[in-house]
Amino acid sequence: MNEIVNKVAQSGLIEINLEDFLGSTSYCVVDLKLFLQAVKLPSGDEAFLLREKSFREQVEQLNIEEYKNKIVLLTCTVDALIPTWAFMLLSLKLSHIAQRVISGTPELLYQLLLFENIQKIDLEKFRDKRVIIKGCSKKEIPLNSYTQLCTLLKPYVKSIMFGEPCSTVPLYKKQAVK
Repeated sequence: MNEIVNKVAQSGLIEINLEDFLGSTSYCVVDLKLFLQAVKLPSGDEAFLLREKSFREQVEQLNIEEYKNKIVLLTCTVDALIPTWAFMLLSLKLSHIAQRVISGTPELLYQLLLFENIQKIDLEKFRDKRVIIKGCSKKEIPLNSYTQLCTLLKPYVKSIMFGEPCSTVPLYKKQAVK
């Protein structure tokens, strides 16, 4: 009987799955909409305002213990113009107790954390290796993560491919030194 040979395993290809770099993406949200006051405009529309005095009072009364050692995302989920200083004031209030404070959207937070984990890769283990960056994943991987990974790997690897071992798209091949 013929033995089944795993040619992919014998090829020396190294597969990188960006899902492996997701790490913990749990975080707490501070939604600035909670600090806004609704006002009726002459047109009958409703707008949201941030009033400095009441905002400062609310920030001062904020129970920061619930954010202890956690990643905190400062965001606003309603259409409102929030002054930059409001995010800054909240971050100063939380920075000494939270693991980290980030302003933006959940998508931005996700991208930032993934990028930081990619930056921690020991690139030496890929020196002169043929690398496949896995294409299919169960979780959504931001496009920028793929481009950042390629940029980091290029000086180290022999080649970079994208996809699955059975069907790859060649992206980069180091030129032989003459």
